[in-house]
Amino acid sequence: MPIRKPEFNPPFNVVRASHVELAVRDLARTRSFYVDCLGYLVSAEEPGALYLRAVEERNHHSVVLREAPEPSAVSLGFKVASEDDLDRAAAWFKRRNLPTSFPDVPFQGRTLRTADVTGMPLEFYFKMEQSERMLQRYGAYQGARIQRIDHINCFTPDVQASYDFYTELGFRLTEYTETDDSRDPKLWAVWLHRKGNVHDLAFTNGHGPRLHHIGVWAAGPLDILHLCDVMATSGYLPNMERGPGRHGISNAFFLYIRDPDGHRIELFTSDYLTVDPDLEPLRWSLTDPQRQTLWGQPAPKSWFEEGSTFASVPVRAPALEARPIVAR
Repeated sequence: MPIRKPEFNPPFNVVRASHVELAVRDLARTRSFYVDCLGYLVSAEEPGALYLRAVEERNHHSVVLREAPEPSAVSLGFKVASEDDLDRAAAWFKRRNLPTSFPDVPFQGRTLRTADVTGMPLEFYFKMEQSERMLQRYGAYQGARIQRIDHINCFTPDVQASYDFYTELGFRLTEYTETDDSRDPKLWAVWLHRKGNVHDLAFTNGHGPRLHHIGVWAAGPLDILHLCDVMATSGYLPNMERGPGRHGISNAFFLYIRDPDGHRIELFTSDYLTVDPDLEPLRWSLTDPQRQTLWGQPAPKSWFEEGSTFASVPVRAPALEARPIVAR
């Protein structure tokens, strides 16, 4: 059986998914999309870099955009519970012969840079500079009125290996997709959390490691529908990839969009609480069409095949060959 018991005493304490850094070709063009269309707030702007946060966030940034010749995902960031957790994390990654360094990172305190078992680049930190929370400054709301970063979803060439790795770090399984072979079922996707909702981190079977999307929280379905109106009337209609609709997995109301470089963002709301330590994960069959779309159009082929590569990290073919349901 591929499912493991939760690890309630992990080697260090990860609080939540915190931020992503993306490389983009044209910072001015990308700024217009994230700020003018989606409604992100600018925390800082430097030559070649833009730091963004959403209206609820007090941390300085949850999205970093950095200009580069080619688009890529640069790193995925997680907040830990203490400075001591950073030292414990560094020791844990070193014992596994994974890279560790403590570079200077703008607007963050001491930051550990490392990689997971597939080579996916990670950042862990405890302290970040703070910015004004704009949650009740309603006059500043624009676009989707994004509240905060919610989760990160990645393609992995080996779902079981990624699941085992992060389960050891205390990430707890809420839902999973599995093949229907009763003798030897295989994981096709997993949803893992630290903060008490459906997921901080998810892995889908595919060519990887690659970033599939960042999920950002909207206050409600009407905010997502409002973004559809904004995008349709401001030149970004082609950037809408999938939705709106509702997932079976997570129960979330969703919309998937692509930024000017193809990085995928999910507008996400209406999932559920997962804090109980005895919570049993929900199993979905790979052949169940409602697991990905409870209602709405099926996911297009691009949703299963396209993602953001990590700079200088080789992409491998998936270990599991399985055919998902795609739009005709």
